[in-house]
Amino acid sequence: MIAVMGATGNTGRKVTELLLEAGEEVRALGRSPERLAELAALGAATAVGDARDADHLASAFAGADAVYTLTAFDPTLPDYHADQDRRGETIVSAIRRSGVRHVVALSSIGAELAGGNGFIASLHRQEQRLRTLDGVDVLLLRPGAFFEGFHSALETIRHEGVVADSVTPDAKVPMIATADVAVAAAGALRERNWSGVVVRELIGPRDLTYAEVATAIGTAIGRPDLRYVQLSDEEMAAILTGTAGFSPDFAALLVEFNQALSAGRLRPIEGRNEGNTTPTRFEEFAATLR
Repeated sequence: MIAVMGATGNTGRKVTELLLEAGEEVRALGRSPERLAELAALGAATAVGDARDADHLASAFAGADAVYTLTAFDPTLPDYHADQDRRGETIVSAIRRSGVRHVVALSSIGAELAGGNGFIASLHRQEQRLRTLDGVDVLLLRPGAFFEGFHSALETIRHEGVVADSVTPDAKVPMIATADVAVAAAGALRERNWSGVVVRELIGPRDLTYAEVATAIGTAIGRPDLRYVQLSDEEMAAILTGTAGFSPDFAALLVEFNQALSAGRLRPIEGRNEGNTTPTRFEEFAATLR
């Protein structure tokens, strides 16, 4: 049996569906009984509860041959890293208590850095916690920025007629479709063919600039003149804490993350190669935006 955290989220749902299609027994974890019911209809067992509850998580992991873990985030919290640390500590405790021996953990490009990477710093700390597990084989997946993060750009496009963010327009950023992350995760959960702690980077088919992203989105939605506008850090923070409803703490972390992208600090350690290049093109994703 394979347990999947965040089974109704961007990557977790796709991981669950792929495993079920392959005939695996899956226990889908999440907080919403209604959303988990959709996966139950596909054949998954479900476990409803708060991922910050150590007893719940240990019970949900019990009997699993492998687990997919992630630290779901809430950008409205006043102390983002404190919540992430609590989630991460609970995951590691649950792995120890349940006796799971194979873990696939969702991390990020840039998680090798202890700081200067915005909200990714909490993933660095989680990777360090996972490395302390004795007798557990851990695969750390480090994807680039998710294509799906640009769903939120549609609102700005409708109201302002531009794609706007604080990343420099010519910074080359590794970006990936969550579906490609799910394929890698589901394959690893099934095969369990690594030992110790292994890092696998996943960076999409090519690096993209935000200017190229705007062009691709504009072409897809019938706005060929769509352009990218770079906001100042102050403008970005004001939008995040205003209309987006983010906490000042998380807004500052996202601005720092964007600064790291602009400076080229969030890069694959091993460069681009056949093993970390994934197939789905941004243009394919843009075609789904409406």
